[in-house]
Amino acid sequence: HSPFADSLFLKEETVEPILDWGIQVILWLQQYSSPALDSFFKGVTFLGDEEFIFLLLPILYWLVDRTMGLHLSLLLALSAYFNSLTKAIVDQPRPFVYDTRVPALIEATEDGFPSGHTQISVVLWGYLAQHFRRAWLWIAAGLLILLVPLSRIYLGVHFPTDLLGGYVIGALLLGLFLWIAPRLSAWLTRLRPWQQVGLITLSAALLILLYPQRNGISNAGSLLGLGYGILLERRWIRFDVAGSGQQKTLRLVVGLVTAAAAYFGLRVAFAALEPALLFRFVRYALISLWIVTGAPWLFVKTGLAPTEDGAS
Repeated sequence: HSPFADSLFLKEETVEPILDWGIQVILWLQQYSSPALDSFFKGVTFLGDEEFIFLLLPILYWLVDRTMGLHLSLLLALSAYFNSLTKAIVDQPRPFVYDTRVPALIEATEDGFPSGHTQISVVLWGYLAQHFRRAWLWIAAGLLILLVPLSRIYLGVHFPTDLLGGYVIGALLLGLFLWIAPRLSAWLTRLRPWQQVGLITLSAALLILLYPQRNGISNAGSLLGLGYGILLERRWIRFDVAGSGQQKTLRLVVGLVTAAAAYFGLRVAFAALEPALLFRFVRYALISLWIVTGAPWLFVKTGLAPTEDGAS
């Protein structure tokens, strides 16, 4: 049982009945739906996977709205960081670890509470619905915010209470970000370049200090790369998402191919290097830096994207 739960006076006799109830919910859902819906829910849960986020965010940043893509990238990186930190503090097992009667229909690592897929769904789809303010997107977002978390119960990797934690933390992060981001952005633009660099560096260092584990290191690296990338892109490139359909298609293909090469190439290149956590930090920082700065520079140089002053 969880040391964190004990600190909140949630003793084992209180926690276990809640988890036992969750096991019954999972077994009931799997009994009446599996294996008929296995493929469906595996597809739905992909919409909260790292690979899907890796595909979606560059598309939004390169093709749709540069500022919105950046803000959403920062929000999701922060959300992932706090999710991993909370998991480490609460230290709650997955359902298939807690009770061997529950089959895990997909692989899941880390601890269980709160659900990262639930948190990501609230943050991602809630932000997009609020940004675009289209009725159809609000409906789609609502469905995904329900279905993606439900898939995690069905697949046997989360308790219902894990979803509740993801909903609460995701909603709090989204609300705080929507409130503070415009004010923080305006304040940051008034700082001198050396002050911006120092603030980004200190923020990443603080995140590492608070949670110096694998996922904390990854998210801190991503945030550092995003921060540095924003400064470099705004100062030296200033690309624009405008362009013809052909330009945008080529931009997407070139961007995703080079980003995938960076993602997998750096993984292979750094695989045997020590200290592993340091090179993991560098890898995620470089990947983010390429997506935010390197790819836009390449787009402008090859005529696949204009700059904000109209040059190409």
